[in-house]
Amino acid sequence: MQDKTDKQIVTGTVEEALPNALFRVITDDGTEVLAYIAGKMRLHRIKVLVGDTVQLQLDPYGGRARIVRRS
Repeated sequence: MQDKTDKQIVTGTVEEALPNALFRVITDDGTEVLAYIAGKMRLHRIKVLVGDTVQLQLDPYGGRARIVRRS
């Protein structure tokens, strides 16, 4: 059983920008997930564009992922 503090971080590439600051991201293992920008990235106005490599924090229940870093 996973604890709430366990954070699974994966790397992926932004495939499509969707309305309401959502992004379709393809992870390195080929999984397609819906992701949103983390609060600190919004606060510092870090832009995420199509083609960017990003780090995602996956939801343990299989919902939306959270973009925590752009590289």
